Amino acid sequence: MLTSFVRRTLSATPKFRPSSRSYATMFGDNCPLVLTPAQLQNLKANQKGQEDLVVLDASWHMPASPRRPAEEFLRVHLPAARYINVDEVASEHPLSVPHMLPDPATFASACARLGISPTTHVVFYDTPGVFSSPRALYMFRAFGHQRSSLLDGGLPGWQAHGDETEAGEAKVGTEPTYPPPQLNTEVVKGSLLQLLPRKKDPHIWADYDQIVANYQTDPAKDPNAFYVLDARAKGRFTGKDPEPRAGLSSGHMPYAVSLPFNAFLETHTVPEHIASKVVRPDGQTGPYTYTRLRSTQAILAALEEALGPERTREVLQGKRWVVTSCGSGMTASVLWLGLQLLGVQRVGLYDESWTGFAARPESTIVKDE
Repeated sequence: MLTSFVRRTLSATPKFRPSSRSYATMFGDNCPLVLTPAQLQNLKANQKGQEDLVVLDASWHMPASPRRPAEEFLRVHLPAARYINVDEVASEHPLSVPHMLPDPATFASACARLGISPTTHVVFYDTPGVFSSPRALYMFRAFGHQRSSLLDGGLPGWQAHGDETEAGEAKVGTEPTYPPPQLNTEVVKGSLLQLLPRKKDPHIWADYDQIVANYQTDPAKDPNAFYVLDARAKGRFTGKDPEPRAGLSSGHMPYAVSLPFNAFLETHTVPEHIASKVVRPDGQTGPYTYTRLRSTQAILAALEEALGPERTREVLQGKRWVVTSCGSGMTASVLWLGLQLLGVQRVGLYDESWTGFAARPESTIVKDE
């Protein structure tokens, strides 16, 4: 049940958009953050040129996983899809944190290789349903590529809808021109690049000092402090469970708030009569499950459960910044997306996240008893 605060927020907050699944079929520059399989099918049916619409498999898996997304792409993918390796379209980090936001030239070069022009509508998906594709969407939006969306449910959701797939190498025609872009301040104004003073080398991971400065005071007592939402599993947040990266301490930043990314997701199962006929990327048998985004009402309720009514009100009304974090900036993007769907404007993403933070010996790490 939604609390009375949540119900009031749904009706009174002007920035909140309660329907995240009802969109027109042709979007122009006003592309929605999320598409259903039916909407993507409609877009593909009305596609005129090769550069009008590009679908990208942005699958990524945790470091200890045996799954190999590039190999799985060859086994099965959406028709005419291409594969983007988020670990390669990235900039180097001094502590070797993977898939950091790339510099503009690297981003532009990757777009050209994938057949993407500045006017292309890019649609991302992944094989778990909703896991790593929000990270790719965040990257494109951060560089001002507004013609970008995410396929809710990913590849399994597409298959559950009864749509066709194909296998083999991606086919890309001529490479269009994609000039190196600038970060779009309307999209990334909530990131640490905009929230805090820029440094000479404006990468989000360079703002570790500001993260440290933020937790020197209690956000409950300092209205200028931002809230940090941690998307990792609760056990990693409390320090009870280990991190998946060897040698890295678990725990959390002082005053951070636990909000596991799966609180914004729901699990579905591909019907057996469909699952038995489709090609699965992992080659497994048995129940074929996947994730989708929860309704905006459920996302809002999860946010309130984590932050509490008063702090949630601050975030929704734009009175307080909120920064998402996770292991390495991947599932923090799920929280970023959910907050975007709620109409939250002052939201950013700590790119290096826990891997960069905990790798520094001077960091203050809290472990809950």
